[in-house]
Amino acid sequence: MVWSQIEATPSHLTYLLLSTFLIIYALFSEFIRNRLHISEPPLATLLGIAIGPKGTQTLSPRNRFLDDGFTQEVTRIIVGVQVFAVGIELPKAYLSRHWKSVGMMLGPVMTFSFMITALFVYLILRLPVTTCLIISACLAPTDPVLAASVLAESHFSNRVPKRIKDMLSCESGCNDGVSFPFLYIGLYTVVQSSAGLAIKDWVLLTLLWQCALGTFLGLVIGYTANRLLRFSETRNYINDASFFVFYFLLAIFAIGVGSTLGADDFLVAFGAGTGFAWDGWFTAKTHSTKLPEIIDLLLNSSMFVYFGAMIPWSSFSPTSLNPTLTPPKLLALLVLILLFRRIPIVLAVKRFVPDIKTYREALFCGHFGPMGVGALFLVIEARAELETGTSLPKPHPPPDGPHRKAIEAIWPVVCFVVLGSVLVHGLSVAAISLAGHFSRRKHERADVIGTETEPLVGMVHEGGGGESEDSFSEDEAGL
Repeated sequence: MVWSQIEATPSHLTYLLLSTFLIIYALFSEFIRNRLHISEPPLATLLGIAIGPKGTQTLSPRNRFLDDGFTQEVTRIIVGVQVFAVGIELPKAYLSRHWKSVGMMLGPVMTFSFMITALFVYLILRLPVTTCLIISACLAPTDPVLAASVLAESHFSNRVPKRIKDMLSCESGCNDGVSFPFLYIGLYTVVQSSAGLAIKDWVLLTLLWQCALGTFLGLVIGYTANRLLRFSETRNYINDASFFVFYFLLAIFAIGVGSTLGADDFLVAFGAGTGFAWDGWFTAKTHSTKLPEIIDLLLNSSMFVYFGAMIPWSSFSPTSLNPTLTPPKLLALLVLILLFRRIPIVLAVKRFVPDIKTYREALFCGHFGPMGVGALFLVIEARAELETGTSLPKPHPPPDGPHRKAIEAIWPVVCFVVLGSVLVHGLSVAAISLAGHFSRRKHERADVIGTETEPLVGMVHEGGGGESEDSFSEDEAGL
């Protein structure tokens, strides 16, 4: 009688296991983040692998009707909310003072990343040039979700100069949206019938409508919301609970406006966050609530569990259409991308980036360019354009069609690189902390491994000369 009441369905077990993971992480978050120096994404991804089709099969996205459309919308919301959070967390009027550094990271650095990744894909996997361009566009931007997990408040992040953390955060907030022009270079080359039509659509639809209009809309939305919230708050029309939830609702609203108008969702969301917090007032009012950390724990960790469960392991092998997709070649591609996608160009342009003071800082900025949820959204966007000619994907890749070879190749390649990036970048903090501990003389080491708190060697830590200003003050908040 009792046993018949137990309903251990895959959905129910998924709720149980996911919440158990989040509860355990929350209970030991201080120890895991500041002693072990491990962030949520790699742990969540490993859990997803364990309960996915290659593990217990508790969570099997393909069998639970979690199709490409679901993946697209989940990644859209998570990346959109994260880039909005980046805009909120930046110091007030940040871009007006640090535009040159951010511009160098979004211009020369991202362009080089796009080109060198495409070259590696072509040389190793021997895919068509247009397919290589599409894959490299998905992998060019720095993922805001993974970047936030590394740069979030912790003992390690406190050892990194604030101007470096702010610059990397701002870059990660912008470049998922900036990646759309790169993505549509490859897509329009494939789907348009002539070069003239491809250039016309790229300029009018991608640059002007999606990017320029998206940025403008975001700034208008953010600034208007700031004034409305100030009006309501000063007259006591809004209570504390609604005040704090306004943050999340505005992010969803910005994403909804962008996606409905066919603009660049992520530039709309980042622009809205930047415009909303431009004067530092909202940040000053909410700095003690740790809203981004709450988002990281709930949304982002859940997404990486889902990613771990949906990794296409069977696609990491050669097929008749793509015989070069083998595990050794994919591993070689991953290593080359991690080593050469950003590090050489950041070292090369270091003297043109005011916020990077030393070559050790340039090496750090070059390494911490993770690829994650944003790449998954972009690859679904690319598949949708190749499958339907719109941004709406079919539930699953069609068995035939004029672009079947590209559709079949881009998903496993991007997923393999994202998996590698999640593990490498997610565990880099632990590796750096361990290396720093054992490189010291024995009498200079902390009592517990990896608990050093002094600034990282080779970085300039004093303020001024490009150092980010405080993002809030009590006077601005009216406290």
